[in-house]
Parts: sequence; structure tokens; C-alpha cells
Amino acid sequence: MTIDERLEKLTERHEALTQSIELMHHDMAEMQQREAERDAKYADRFGRILDLIENHERRIEHLEG
Repeated sequence: MTIDERLEKLTERHEALTQSIELMHHDMAEMQQREAERDAKYADRFGRILDLIENHERRIEHLEG
């Protein structure tokens, strides 16, 4: 195998690795976006649950007088 052939193989490998990294980067960005959306939903749900608990506690306190 000549030096030129070796360089060509290395160049092909480098290009393939670069593409793989770019795809991984894209996938990671999508995953982070989905996680942010999920976290926002969970935070909203948690806030509503806390409101329900607080309302329930106030009703109990009112009943206990």
C-alpha cells in the first residue's frame, strides 16, 4: 500500500468520523430539546399538585375551625 493510498484511507475515515460526530451532535440537540419540554411539563404538573395539596390543607384547617 502506497503512502497516497494510506492517506486516502485516513481521509475517508476522518470524513466518516466527522459525519458520525455531526449526527451525534444533532441527535443530542434533539434529545436536549425533548428533555427541556418534558421538564417543563413535569414542573407544571408538580405546581398544580402543590396547589391542590395547599387547597386541601386550607379546607381541612377551615373544617377544624
